[in-house]
Amino acid sequence: MTEFLQLDAAESIFFARELEEMKTRSFETLYAPLSSGKLIPIDSTTNPGAKTVTYTVYDSTGVAKIISNYADDLPTVDTRGKQYTSNLRSIGDAFIISIQDIRAARFANKPLEQRMMSSALNAQLQLMNRLAFYGDAEYGLVGWLTNGTIPTIPASGANAGARLWSAKTPLQIYQDMANAVIKIYSDTRGVEYPNRIVLPIQQYSVISSTQFAPGTDTTILQFFQSNFPGVEVTFAAELTGAFAGGLNGMIVYNYDRNKFWQEIPQAFEMFPPQWQNLAYKVPCHSMHGGTVVVYPQSQLFVTGI
Repeated sequence: MTEFLQLDAAESIFFARELEEMKTRSFETLYAPLSSGKLIPIDSTTNPGAKTVTYTVYDSTGVAKIISNYADDLPTVDTRGKQYTSNLRSIGDAFIISIQDIRAARFANKPLEQRMMSSALNAQLQLMNRLAFYGDAEYGLVGWLTNGTIPTIPASGANAGARLWSAKTPLQIYQDMANAVIKIYSDTRGVEYPNRIVLPIQQYSVISSTQFAPGTDTTILQFFQSNFPGVEVTFAAELTGAFAGGLNGMIVYNYDRNKFWQEIPQAFEMFPPQWQNLAYKVPCHSMHGGTVVVYPQSQLFVTGI
């Protein structure tokens, strides 16, 4: 009876070509629908065979001083490195295509059902996005918003209600944004200067549609950008209620792949179909290691807005 369970040569070629077509399309849409890919740099240089990734942060110690001729008391300097390790985890799912699906598609001269492949891809992208932002404590993955080394401050205001942007004037909202940028620059003595601010959607809507001053067409966002032209302001749905106590908050940071990144050693991939009963099962795989923050002082979380 096995002859009834096998595809003929033409059907096999058709199936292989359709899978190749789907794989090409999957890479065209990788990371596009979700915020993590545009807000967090991606590092894919780690070998996918690794279980962990380790990086070293170096610091210099010692000072120089004014010396006299023939001095024999020159101060010494040194470089010290501290190593940090981040876990890497595999992500997997699969989709199934029956023999009848393949034959019906070939008979109708139509492509195989894209929704199955898209569902497998989207499920992995959704998980990657969550890992990038929130990590997974059970599997030892640290996310961007769950990184305890990034400085966090409340927005200005005497209490929680006064900190909300819905209760503030346009000038006070502007000052929250400007003060956060200046704080990073001041706290690092000019070493770090942020180039991006990310807001929850609601707060971004406020600054992009509210006049900075009555009788003008200039919004809060436009006024801010005129004073801080090197700072891009954008939004992400993931920031809504994302901070302790379910608070909204903004992230002010330096978008630089040398300062932080999400580890993706293996992007979405599909393996050869596996024959099971009257269908082919197509396994899909990727890897993620959360978000690594090497220079936390280049960022600031401002909560309660």
